[in-house]
Amino acid sequence: MGLAVWALATYIAVIILWSTWLKRGIAEAMVIGFVAVCLFGKGDFLGIAVGGMSSAFQEQVVFSALAFTFIGFLLSKTGIIDLQVAMLNSMMGRLPGGAGYVATIGAALFGSVAHAGSANAATIGTVTIPWMKKSQWPAEVSATVVAGNSGLGNVIPPSGSFFILVGLGTVAPFVTVEKLLLTMYAVSAWCLLWRLIMVFMFVRKHKIGRDGNDDIQPLRHTLSQGWWTMLIFIAIAIPICLTLGPVSEMLSAALGSGNMKSISLMIWMPVMLGIFALLMGWRKLPKTFKGWHQLIASTAPRYREVGTTLVFAFAGGASLGLLGLGEQLSDLLQGMNASPLTACFIVVVLVILVAGPLSSTATVATIGGIGFSVLMYAGVNPYLAAALVLIAASTEGASPPGSASIYIASGIAQVPPARTFIPLIVYYVVPFIFIGVGVGMGWLPVPA
Repeated sequence: MGLAVWALATYIAVIILWSTWLKRGIAEAMVIGFVAVCLFGKGDFLGIAVGGMSSAFQEQVVFSALAFTFIGFLLSKTGIIDLQVAMLNSMMGRLPGGAGYVATIGAALFGSVAHAGSANAATIGTVTIPWMKKSQWPAEVSATVVAGNSGLGNVIPPSGSFFILVGLGTVAPFVTVEKLLLTMYAVSAWCLLWRLIMVFMFVRKHKIGRDGNDDIQPLRHTLSQGWWTMLIFIAIAIPICLTLGPVSEMLSAALGSGNMKSISLMIWMPVMLGIFALLMGWRKLPKTFKGWHQLIASTAPRYREVGTTLVFAFAGGASLGLLGLGEQLSDLLQGMNASPLTACFIVVVLVILVAGPLSSTATVATIGGIGFSVLMYAGVNPYLAAALVLIAASTEGASPPGSASIYIASGIAQVPPARTFIPLIVYYVVPFIFIGVGVGMGWLPVPA
C-alpha cells in the first residue's frame, strides 16, 4: 500500500481512538487527525497543512452546515417545532400507538430543517416520550423509537452530511447537488417508511391501544394556532424550484443559463430558511442588542464543535488528496475486483461501524469519499453510491454505545441506556444494511 493509504488508515484510527478511548471531543480528534495526515508529508509538512486548510476555507459547505446549525436553534427557540408537533398530535394522537407515529413523523419534520441527531432526540423526545409513556408505551421502547429516529435528518437533504459528501474531492466530479437532492428525497422516504413500519410492529407487539389523553387538542384548534409554521418549507422549495424542473428551464431561457447556474443551493437554501425563521419567529426573538448578544452567545458551544469538525474534516480530506490518495486507492482497488453487490455490502457495513463512535458528519468526512470510490470502481451508479454512504452514516443516532441520542432519549424516558442497545441494533441499525444495499443495487427505486 502507498503512503497516502497508510495516512488514511492512521487518520481514521486517530479520530476513533481520540474520541472514544481518550473520550475527547470529536472536534479535537479531527484536528489531531489532520496533523497526523500532514506528518506523512515528511519534509513538506507545512505545504500539505497550508494546502489542506486553504481548500477547507474555500468550501461553500462550511457556511451551509454552520448556517443550518443556527437555524435549527432558532426553530426550537421560537417554538415553531412545538406548534408543528402539536398539529401532528391532533391528527394522529388518538390512533393506536399514536404517540409513536407523532414521534417518527415529527423527527422527519424537524430533521428536514435541523439535521443534528442529538438535537432531534432532545426536541422531539421532550415532547413525545412522556406522552408515549402515558399511553402504554414501555419506557425503554419509547427511548428506542426516539433514538432510532434521531438520525433521520441526516438522509433528508440538505443535511450537513449531504454537503460534506458532495464537497469531497472524490465525489464532486461525479454528482451534482441538484440531482442528488432528488435521489436523497426518495431515499429519505424509504428510511421514514421503515421507521413507521417499526412503530406499527411495536404497537402490535406491546398491544398498545388508543390514547384517551384529554390533553390532545382538536385539530381545528392546533391548525388555527400553527398552520403558518408550515410556511417554513417554502424556504426549501424556492431554491429547489429555481434550480430544478420547468421553472428553472423557463428562467434559464429568459435570463441565460449562466446566470441561473450562479444560484447555489448550498448558499441560498440556508439563507432562505434563515430569513423565514427570523420573520416567522420574530415575536419570540430578542428585541435588544443585549438580548441578541445572549442568544448568539448561547450557540457558541455548538459552533465550537461543529465548525472545527467541518473545517478540519475538509482540510484532512484535501491533505490526503495532496498525498496522492486518489491514485493509490485506484491501484489498490483494481486488485479487489469486487462485484457491485459485494462492494455495496462491504461499504455499508464499514461506514456503519465507523458511525458507531463518530457523528454522521464526522463519518462522512472520514470515510465517505473512500466508500464512494470503492462503489464507483465496482460499477455502482454515482448517485446511488452517494445515497448508500449517507444511509449508512445516518445510523449514528442508533449506534450504541457512543451515540449521544441514546443517552438523551434514555434520560428523558428514565431508563438505563443499556436496555435500548440490542433493540436499536436489531431494529434501527441492521435493517439499514439491507436498505443501503437495496438502494446501491437499484432494487429500491430512487431517481439516479
